[in-house]
Amino acid sequence: MNNSIRNSRSEYPEQPRVAVGAVVFKDDRILLIRRGKAPSRGVWSIPGGCVELGETLQDAAEREIHEETGLTVTARDPFFTFDVIDRDETGRIRFHYVIVDLMADYVSGEIRAGDDALEVCWASASQIKDMNLSDITRELLNRKFGFGSTEGSS
Repeated sequence: MNNSIRNSRSEYPEQPRVAVGAVVFKDDRILLIRRGKAPSRGVWSIPGGCVELGETLQDAAEREIHEETGLTVTARDPFFTFDVIDRDETGRIRFHYVIVDLMADYVSGEIRAGDDALEVCWASASQIKDMNLSDITRELLNRKFGFGSTEGSS
């Protein structure tokens, strides 16, 4: 691994990093991973990771989903973008990601935790209500898909 790749994955970056997430539904369940690394270690979220030099967003999403979950997906267009900026106790920026979420279609495979995922699951709307989801994941699933909403319908 060359220094530019190694440095692009370390803490305390010199510039923001581009990352992708893939929103995958199957049988009315959402694909989630429990993160194994900072930031958000131990928190459930949409699977994904950093875009590598020369990769399209779709290629990166498909690769990351396969590495983290063992599944093959077909990534579609981006639909949601947000920042994750994590500062240490002195205020220095420890992590800064610009994350682009894409919809992705399940193609094949059985889930298994891999790469930096501690766990992986297909979660129903009722199950995510009690999961330790990242705030942005909970908001995204609720606002964009009505998934996991605690409010009754009218």
